[in-house]
Amino acid sequence: MFLLIVISLASLCIGSSAIKLSTILNLFNLSKDSAEYNILVKIRFPRILLGFAVGGALSLAGTILQTVFRNPLIEPYTLGISGGASLGVCLVFVFKIYTVIGSIAFPLAGFLGALLTIFTLYFLRLKKEGKQLQNIILTGVMISFISSSLVMLMLAVSSSEDISGIIYWVMGSLDEPNFYLIALIFIVSLICLFITHLYSLELNAIVLGEDDAKLLGINTNKLQLIMFVIASILTGLSVSVSGIIGFVGLVVPHFVRMFTGLDHRLLLSSSFIAGASFLILSDTFARTIISPLELPVGVITGIIGGIVFIYTLSHKKFVL
Repeated sequence: MFLLIVISLASLCIGSSAIKLSTILNLFNLSKDSAEYNILVKIRFPRILLGFAVGGALSLAGTILQTVFRNPLIEPYTLGISGGASLGVCLVFVFKIYTVIGSIAFPLAGFLGALLTIFTLYFLRLKKEGKQLQNIILTGVMISFISSSLVMLMLAVSSSEDISGIIYWVMGSLDEPNFYLIALIFIVSLICLFITHLYSLELNAIVLGEDDAKLLGINTNKLQLIMFVIASILTGLSVSVSGIIGFVGLVVPHFVRMFTGLDHRLLLSSSFIAGASFLILSDTFARTIISPLELPVGVITGIIGGIVFIYTLSHKKFVL
């Protein structure tokens, strides 16, 4: 938590227009017409809030999926959940559904796309009865490829206006002007974190294996369904608001697990905070490294996450 606060304060200070920490601490004494006030309240603070929600949501989704599948290489992107969400959002762009029902169309479409993918994988898992999990994972990978191909198809047949919007969204960004969408994902992500904590002991048991968990009286099918729905909500909302931001749900839970162990009473909240810190830090790099130009945050998370993950893979063993 201390690291999250430090990174957030640094993100508020750093930018094309540097702002002193003393100015931030005296924010309420600033004039609402001043440049510092508008930069902090209307630009940087919403980005930090969104980074907290999206980073925490993706990391939490990765944590619970890795637990359910007992595989440290699983994340929302691996299973095609983000692919389904991205496809739903692209359909909103192409068919201009947002002109009919407003900006709520994006999180709604993202959630429905993620939910459709996760239910496909869930019912396939029920059919396999816990066996041949690699087939389910491969199915998720294929769903991801199919979704990506369909997104490329939409880019090929879309107008130039839609293409620019889709490409900017695909690269991932925390530059979201709609504060209501930011508030929505912030509240929903915290609610999902609270719900998963209610099942922390059950998640501890399922790490031992489904058979052992059943012997302890746990309804594993119900638990998996609840976790899958939560993962689809977190991923769908994150993708629809901030675009495709990779590696957060893969790298962060793995690193946190190395330090906290397998107790989900500590792991869930730690992963959420670590994911939030990582994304806020990455966004700070994205908007300052070649200032005044801004890089897509998905590029930064991919580069940093990929390099660190490869290094760790070659030096340490996965924990799960």
